[in-house]
Amino acid sequence: MAEYLAPLKDMRFVLQTLADFDAIARLPGYEEFAGDMADAVLDASAKFSTEVLSPLNVAGDRAGIRWEPEAGGRVRMAEGFREAYQQFIDAGWNGYSADPQHGGQGLPKLLGAAVQEMWMAANLSFSLCPLLTSGAIEALELSGSAALKAQYLPNMVHGRWTGTMNLTEPQAGSDLAAIRSRAVPQEDGTYRIFGQKIFITYGDHDMSENIIHLVLARTPDAPPGVKGISLFVVPKFLVNTDGSLGARNDAYCVSVEHKLGIHACPTCVMAFGDAGNFGGGAIGYLVGEENAGLKYMFVMMNAARFSVGLEGLGIAERAWQRALLYARERIQGRDISGRLPGNVSISRHPDVRRMLMLMKSQVEAMRALGYCVAAWQDQALRASDGETRARYQALVDLMIPVVKGWLTETANEVAYLGVQVHGGMGFIEETGAAQDMRDARITTIYEGTTGIQASDLIGRKIAREGGTTIKTVIAQMRLTEAELKQTGGQPQAIGEALGQGIDAVERSVAHILAGYSEDIAAVSVDAVPFLKLMGIVCGGWQMGRAALVAQAAIAAGNADAFYPAKIVSARFFADHVLATAPGLAQIVVNGGASALAMAEEML
Repeated sequence: MAEYLAPLKDMRFVLQTLADFDAIARLPGYEEFAGDMADAVLDASAKFSTEVLSPLNVAGDRAGIRWEPEAGGRVRMAEGFREAYQQFIDAGWNGYSADPQHGGQGLPKLLGAAVQEMWMAANLSFSLCPLLTSGAIEALELSGSAALKAQYLPNMVHGRWTGTMNLTEPQAGSDLAAIRSRAVPQEDGTYRIFGQKIFITYGDHDMSENIIHLVLARTPDAPPGVKGISLFVVPKFLVNTDGSLGARNDAYCVSVEHKLGIHACPTCVMAFGDAGNFGGGAIGYLVGEENAGLKYMFVMMNAARFSVGLEGLGIAERAWQRALLYARERIQGRDISGRLPGNVSISRHPDVRRMLMLMKSQVEAMRALGYCVAAWQDQALRASDGETRARYQALVDLMIPVVKGWLTETANEVAYLGVQVHGGMGFIEETGAAQDMRDARITTIYEGTTGIQASDLIGRKIAREGGTTIKTVIAQMRLTEAELKQTGGQPQAIGEALGQGIDAVERSVAHILAGYSEDIAAVSVDAVPFLKLMGIVCGGWQMGRAALVAQAAIAAGNADAFYPAKIVSARFFADHVLATAPGLAQIVVNGGASALAMAEEML
């Protein structure tokens, strides 16, 4: 089975021409990543992903993790993971996005997105550990006290200690207002934490010296609902004043989840205080102010939502690579066009070609959109004036649910097609296609289901602000549409399809703005089709921009086959994916009333 190979050529194309990495590298604090430095980071990440992470992907899936209740709920990782993690932190990868003052690399979000894509494609189960640690680091950087930062960040940035995010409880699910975990204040300023959390990724493992849990809980006099939630640091091992590890805290993994996919990633049920092993209650330290925990945790959650979108991209890329290789090697049937004699590879068969192009074009659109939103995050963080930062932050806020929702839903489609390309062999675990499909499934659920992302998109991001930001995006897309139509040839056809897609978005947005306050249920029932519409049209926008760059390169005499292939991919996306936009708009505008009426009758 071939290992994952990072698609560096397409990554660099998107980074430079669509996401404008040169402009990002000119932002304050990012100057050192200009030129050869960024290329060196990409090359090193690609090498590590192919040589270290990818070979553990299938083996880890088959071996899984081992929970040892007799050893205090300790979790043992699959063979090779501890060694790979040590190489990972020795190379400095764990702190790729963290502030340099705490030992991090301070990579731009844009460059970090490309690095993350590689890790997630090579080994999703492994990549989830640094992903959660990165989110915990960011939350502490922005919200933690100076003492907490000094106590925890250096070791977390290095990777000696890892981090988790503890939100979900058995009775609450995604409804954080219903959490019951308690935080009892102590005279010394600490808190005793009691409660149980479920679905905690890397809640326990044997790769790091300590695990730093960020836990949502309620203090005794907290108001009800989400306004009464506080955030606490709860380490697995307490930390002494000199920085050394102290006694075991009362925070234990009491079981592990048996999952459809990501078998090499421990997903834990965590008990805080309930295990009764440390004087009644896990010791925790308040992050920021009481009752502001949800605000702080959303720092982690928004970062995680974007990263989960990249998970979808990574899995889709790996599934596409696997399917293409198999289709080229599998000899079966004759060429129905009659151009080639004898039996041919299945890559010559029209339907297989359609599936492969559907995989390829969507992966490229996913990458282009994801990287561009990453670049907007950099502008929102580092642009020189407040007005520019605010404008880009509004764009990021609008697009995060689209990146999370559309990239992950599309990843499931691409992984499904990967199995289909393999035919019967796709249903056999040995090919790896089945693992791609199993691993992809969690991505639409992580950090809020697609329905939650879609509700956030139409409510907070469109209706609440009267559509201001999405109208800005539509105006930008119209400029690309006009340029495509003026170019002629293949780009003109892409522009026609993009224009119809933009029309569909405009029609849907008008419907949302007109109906959200009057009948929120009727509008919300088709929020997911609208999110899909947004993803398809925004992805088509970026593919149109890519076609323009490619056409200009060809016109300038560049003979690289990459450029005509990019135009073909963009045209295929326009004909096979963008073409569905008017139908989705029809669902958004007219489907709500009938859906609710049928539900009343049948459910």
